[in-house]
Amino acid sequence: MHNPALTIGLSMVLGMLAQVSSKHLHLPGIVLLLLSGILFGPDGLNWIDPTSIGPGLHILVGFAVAIILFEGGMNLRISRILRERRAIRGLIIKGALVTLIGGTFITIVVLGWDFRTSILFGTLIVVTGPTVITPLLKRIRVHHGVSTILEAEGILLDAIGAIVAVVALEIAISPSGLSFVTGLYHIVSRLGVGAVLGVSGGYLLTLLFRFRELIPDGLENVFILSWVIALFQVSNTISPESGIAAVTIAGMTIGNSKTYIQQDLLEFKEQLTVLMIGMLFILLSADVRIEQIISLGIPGLITVAMLIFLIRPLSVFIGTDNSGLDIKQKLLLSWIAPRGIVAAAVASLFVYELEMHGFDGTQLRALVFLLIIITVLLAGLTGGFVAGQLDLKRKS
Repeated sequence: MHNPALTIGLSMVLGMLAQVSSKHLHLPGIVLLLLSGILFGPDGLNWIDPTSIGPGLHILVGFAVAIILFEGGMNLRISRILRERRAIRGLIIKGALVTLIGGTFITIVVLGWDFRTSILFGTLIVVTGPTVITPLLKRIRVHHGVSTILEAEGILLDAIGAIVAVVALEIAISPSGLSFVTGLYHIVSRLGVGAVLGVSGGYLLTLLFRFRELIPDGLENVFILSWVIALFQVSNTISPESGIAAVTIAGMTIGNSKTYIQQDLLEFKEQLTVLMIGMLFILLSADVRIEQIISLGIPGLITVAMLIFLIRPLSVFIGTDNSGLDIKQKLLLSWIAPRGIVAAAVASLFVYELEMHGFDGTQLRALVFLLIIITVLLAGLTGGFVAGQLDLKRKS
């Protein structure tokens, strides 16, 4: 059904229906979202056709990711991050590097992929998913320290990992081949631009909301929404893909300041985030063909199993060395690492860009979606049980 307006409208309502149903069935929302995307996509009833949106899909995905990460940033408390800073810093730097190298090596050995495709996959799976982790943590109520580390890792790595992945893609498709040093400069400069614009944009917002009469009643939430989308796009225009970092840091800036709008804004952003997550997962999962995932076969499942049971624990134990965490906390961190919307969105962008330059990226995206499906099911269905067994559940 080649109708872009119908595709967007249906993906929104089906996304909400899936999340409402998941609440009643006590299932992770993303499980029903992925199933709905497949059921109503071209492989099923064909009600939703993401290709009908064309290049507009990436604009839509970008804006939705900006809103999701802004809300995620708002929920991060600087005081709690500072308390667990050693573990968070270790996971973001050393842990991410272990995941990148491990993911690259495994796909070369097990799947026989070429180095370019393998390293692109390695950069894609560095990110975990705050869109999956945050609702999961609310549901299973784990130890405060572990909860803070998982949330901060997910949100901060989404911003950093997305930039690293996009720079890796630019190096891979560059005819002359950008050098490693140039790539490193691109990563640092984009993070720098995002950080400066994020702090400036967030601080300006907090200043505006210190004066009660400045923004009329009822317009506060939509004013901030427009500000976030504009900040995301301005940052991307100045330095490509820096917008993700800018909105995340802007969210942290306003979330850690005292303004009269705080509670209303959090509620509005949470509801908007639920809508965006639903729509995105339906659209992005409908864009993946089932035969592409099936074609990965047993080697694909072995790759995912090695990433979950070998690379993730390695990255956690190396990343949290000298962090003061005990063995039980490290084991729970190793077990809960679902991938989410940013991995799916960047994977879809990769396929689009690679195809424009004459490369096939469908297997790459299929493996990312297989990893998302399995890690989400594993964390969602067993996270509470594992936390209970490790005695890391908070009392109700």
